[in-house]
Amino acid sequence: MSKKISIKDLKDYVGQEIQVSGWLYNKRSSGKLRFLILRDGSGYLQCVYFKGNVTPEVFELTDKIGQESSITVTGKVKEEPRSPGGYELDATEVTIIHETHDYPITPKEHGVEFLMDNRHLWLRSSRQVAIMKIRHRIVKAIRDFFDDRGFTLMDAPILTPAACEGTSTLFETEYFDLGKAYLTQSGQLYAEAGALALGKVYTFGPTFRAEKSKTRRHLTEFWMVEPEVAFSDLNDNMDLAEEFLEYIVQSVLKDRAEELKVLERDITKLQCVVRPLPRISYDEAVEILHKEGLPFEYGNDLGAADETVISSKFDKPVMVHRYPSEVKAFYMKRDPENPKLALAVDVLAPEGYGEIIGGSQREESLETLQERIKEHDLPMEAFEWYLDLRRFGSVPHSGFGLGLERTVAWICGLEHVRETIPFARMIYRNTP
Repeated sequence: MSKKISIKDLKDYVGQEIQVSGWLYNKRSSGKLRFLILRDGSGYLQCVYFKGNVTPEVFELTDKIGQESSITVTGKVKEEPRSPGGYELDATEVTIIHETHDYPITPKEHGVEFLMDNRHLWLRSSRQVAIMKIRHRIVKAIRDFFDDRGFTLMDAPILTPAACEGTSTLFETEYFDLGKAYLTQSGQLYAEAGALALGKVYTFGPTFRAEKSKTRRHLTEFWMVEPEVAFSDLNDNMDLAEEFLEYIVQSVLKDRAEELKVLERDITKLQCVVRPLPRISYDEAVEILHKEGLPFEYGNDLGAADETVISSKFDKPVMVHRYPSEVKAFYMKRDPENPKLALAVDVLAPEGYGEIIGGSQREESLETLQERIKEHDLPMEAFEWYLDLRRFGSVPHSGFGLGLERTVAWICGLEHVRETIPFARMIYRNTP
């Protein structure tokens, strides 16, 4: 009996007869030859049926199988550089597991809404498979980076009693008899508690923003990784962020070259993502905008269009640091040399992808943090546990958050973040 294998393992079975189970991705005919393209999740395999080598029943069956039918094929593996993956199958048998006809997503062009309505099926396309495999490699790189550098993974709660940065963009729910609770917009505050217990931690999980944004950069549910380090200042934080980004990008270039080819990604734009990354102050960023003739008002936060203009001046991600404190969160430490500035940093990806990292040095003073909470009109009682971190063993510490989906979009060269996550949640979509 032929051995059952995965397509990714074909190289180990050249000249041998094997079986592969999967789904019919595409097919074509040429006289006495039938070509069935099989996919099994690990790769694609061209199965060649020659009329003279198979029974009439098998040859006729290959003509009737519909797209996305599940089948098992049997044949001998041979090297073929022109075929997907460099191998093909001299096929002799085919068994239908489940016959499919009228599959809704065909090789023709479909509109975005149709594809999103059928996302559960669209995920099977070669482009979407490539994106999901790159996403998976980025996730692995994230975990490997922190795990190999002595960080401890700490899971933050998804339901929280208070907001990190105000409640205006949070999903709210009633929490039994305890009042309101919110879907988290960040695990950062809990990561700070972890850093003061374990030194170096990271949280990695889903986060939620109820912003009514329809831009190509926004999802209402997305994943974020947030490292937090004790005894770390803003410069340490920026050093960590640039090392982190270099590691992620170079890992994808090394291990997902084929998937980047499928996406027709210009990898020369990724190959230059190596340390050091350029660092400019907010003031210098504003100068760039003014030189470009943009009517940007000093003191405002940078918008998407502003980020695009600034990042276009660099061939790799650029770090913008020391923002006006008024536009940043209450927990960010102010610059001792200029209290009007926060010790914050945003990392802007090139090619118009905007902010992918936001971080800061945290305020370690109890009294100052209490003042900031009052200034932001936040409920003091909800933050008493957070203030305890400053009452008992407070130290300088810093951290940042990286949005997974924006990072996937940038590395893959995608137009919209909706393709970066298996099932996108946006203000106008919560299905399938």
